[in-house]
Amino acid sequence: MEYIFETRIEVRDYECDIEGIVNNANYLHYIEHTRHLFLRSLGVSFADLHEHGTDAVVARMTLQYKVPLRCDDVMISKLALRKEGFRYVFQQDIYREIDNKLAFRAKVELVSLVNGQLSVESEYDKILAPYI
Repeated sequence: MEYIFETRIEVRDYECDIEGIVNNANYLHYIEHTRHLFLRSLGVSFADLHEHGTDAVVARMTLQYKVPLRCDDVMISKLALRKEGFRYVFQQDIYREIDNKLAFRAKVELVSLVNGQLSVESEYDKILAPYI
C-alpha cells in the first residue's frame, strides 16, 4: 500500500479516558481530520463542496485498535486511496511517532451525494483522479 498523504497530530489530555489512553471514539476524529487536510492540500474545501451540493459521506468503516495512544503522544496519520465501483476506499493508519508502532488502522468507505442523491460520478472523481 502506498500512502499518498500524512499529517502529524498531538494527543490532547481531554481526549483520554480514565485509563489514561485515547478514548476509542477520538480516532474517528483523527482520521476524518486527516481526510479533510488531504483535500485542503489539493486546494479543495470540504465545506465549499458541500455548499455546491456535493458531499462525501461515510458508508462503512472497519476499525482495528492496535497500540494505545496516551496523553502528549504524537501520531502520524497516513492515508492511501482507491476506488471500488462508486465507493472511495481510504486505508487510514495512525502510527505512534516515538517508536513508529501502528496504533490504529481503518478502512473507510465513502460514497458521493450530489444534491442529496447517491451519485456514480461527482466532483470527487475529478479531484481524486490522480490518486485512484
